[in-house]
Amino acid sequence: MTGPEVLDVAREAIYTLIIISAPVMLVGLAVGVAISLLQALTQIQEMTIAFVPKILAIFVSLLVALPFMAEKLHAQMLSIAARIISG
Repeated sequence: MTGPEVLDVAREAIYTLIIISAPVMLVGLAVGVAISLLQALTQIQEMTIAFVPKILAIFVSLLVALPFMAEKLHAQMLSIAARIISG
């Protein structure tokens, strides 16, 4: 492989990583902001309150997004395998 081909593979891998992790990260961000807002409005300053809802929301979002994530990873692997086969 030449230098530009390696850079293309790395760029595609980083892009795939961002696309795969974005839904879960956005759900975690939204739940975190909502809980922080609720804590600020009610003046409950307990740090452990934020963890359980955020963990549950991320787990549910992983279950929902898993087929999408698997499809993207499969397409990336097929692309890399095709590059390996073509030499």
